[in-house]
Amino acid sequence: MQTTRKASVRFRERSELLDYLLEVSAATAQTLDLDQLLANVAEIIRKVLPYDLFAILLFNEKRQDLRIRYGVGHRAEVIRSLSIALGEGITGQAAARREPVLVGDVRNDPRYLAAVDAVCTELAVPMMARGRLVGVIDLQSTRVNAYTEYDRALLRLITARVSIAIDNARLYRRVERQNRTLKTLANISHEFSSILDLNELLGKIASTVRELIAYDAFSILVVDPDAKALRHLFSIRYDQRVSTDNVPLGKGITGAAAESRGVVRVHDTAKDPRYIASHADIRSEVAVPLAVQDRVVGVMDLESDRVGYFTDDHVRTLTLLAPQVASSVENARLYHEVAVREKSLEEDFKAARELQRVLLPDADPEIEGLDSAVRLRPAREISGDIYDLFERRDGRTVIAFGDVSGKGAAAALYGGLMSGLLRTLAPRRHRPAELLKAVNDALIERKVEARYATLSVLLWDPATRQIVMANAGAIPPMICRGTEILKVRAEGVPVGLLESREYEEVTFQTLPGDVILLYSDGITDHLSAAGLEFGRGRLAQVVRAHCQKPPAAIIQAIFEALDQFSTTAFDDQTLFAMKVRG
Repeated sequence: MQTTRKASVRFRERSELLDYLLEVSAATAQTLDLDQLLANVAEIIRKVLPYDLFAILLFNEKRQDLRIRYGVGHRAEVIRSLSIALGEGITGQAAARREPVLVGDVRNDPRYLAAVDAVCTELAVPMMARGRLVGVIDLQSTRVNAYTEYDRALLRLITARVSIAIDNARLYRRVERQNRTLKTLANISHEFSSILDLNELLGKIASTVRELIAYDAFSILVVDPDAKALRHLFSIRYDQRVSTDNVPLGKGITGAAAESRGVVRVHDTAKDPRYIASHADIRSEVAVPLAVQDRVVGVMDLESDRVGYFTDDHVRTLTLLAPQVASSVENARLYHEVAVREKSLEEDFKAARELQRVLLPDADPEIEGLDSAVRLRPAREISGDIYDLFERRDGRTVIAFGDVSGKGAAAALYGGLMSGLLRTLAPRRHRPAELLKAVNDALIERKVEARYATLSVLLWDPATRQIVMANAGAIPPMICRGTEILKVRAEGVPVGLLESREYEEVTFQTLPGDVILLYSDGITDHLSAAGLEFGRGRLAQVVRAHCQKPPAAIIQAIFEALDQFSTTAFDDQTLFAMKVRG
């Protein structure tokens, strides 16, 4: 058969096999980046063992299951959701027995977990490192008896050389993630302490924790000694604000955390009698007490619809974050005193606001091929939102739009620094991703504690009507075509936060009449008197309803909708609307 002939021909001499194994070792030693390493392994195996489906499944000791970390030929939903227990299927058998499993015709083997109907042969070989199971390399072919005992032995030799490299890359990624989390927590703690409005603070805490841990539900409860209960201060479920009942002290998972003054983690709520069933889809929960000066003032609670979701790393992250959350919530009650002191700075703010008006572009910027309008409504006298545009000699225009962390004069000054850097660096950077990297490097060199910025950079080409965009943690633009809202996503770390960052680019082809809307989080985070967020959904409804109008009219309609929702803004609100000319 073709596979066997290829392998045997290549390794007719022992020296050829040794050369190949040296090549395997070299390919796996080139990088500690797990994604690149797995891609290298897949490519080098394909040279001698052709396959139709390929997967590297990694073993999770806590869950005791295998999940695809790298796949070729498998459907995206299979890669995303497949979980194989030890002993389940051919791969699970290989993992449980710690021995290769070769099945020449899976149609006659009840263990086979059907991936593609045409598959006939499967070869699964476990990866071991330091006496522990790392995972399984799995090959599948559409030909009967595609692999031989020789192939099984060969793949076993290969896995023996790649297992330790993969295990090292996983350890490296875990350590890197922990270091990144610690640095992020240090910056976050400073930002929390600068927010004194309680609604704004709670929303920021929820969104920040979500960036670190992808929960399905999040709550902050405070101790109400008079009612002898934990009162829900803030609750969000599947990205929607919700109202929930108070919890008597000592009851439920949260009550247990407050009473024991320690973290309570439940891997399966269905098996814990303390769990107060309020949502059938919740399967795991972790509750962390919030203490100030050795006094429990509340509980931070996270829930997930997956069993055993919350890890030891999650618990460590929440434990490090909890003291800052507790003190920040407590400090928010002192907002009135801070507001009195800030009043003395009112005149300085007014002068700074006038200066900011000079720095920011006109209300209706002139951009070739686009009709445009921009409006800014600061929450205070001066804004931390930034936007600017730069015309290039080749006729294209660079558009920058972002938001500085924090509020007030400090945020505005940092925004002024950002504007200066953009004006200096933009003419020498041809691509948005290059400009974001240059801005980030410059801000890291001028590091300001607790300050960073989210930033989107768009490169508009009027000749082709194309937009190339890169993103550093900012909200993606909303694009309206007719009555449809198009999704364009580009992701990246905010500038000024972490060093040596690279940014990706996305190219979007516009059509005449398309509306491109850049907006700050003060639009979607705008709160009603009842504590509901205006949200992206309401914003999309307004944009769709006015998509045929000029940019200035679209912005006016959005602000009118915001004012009808609530007249009090807790954050800067900036809108930059552009319409592609015919």
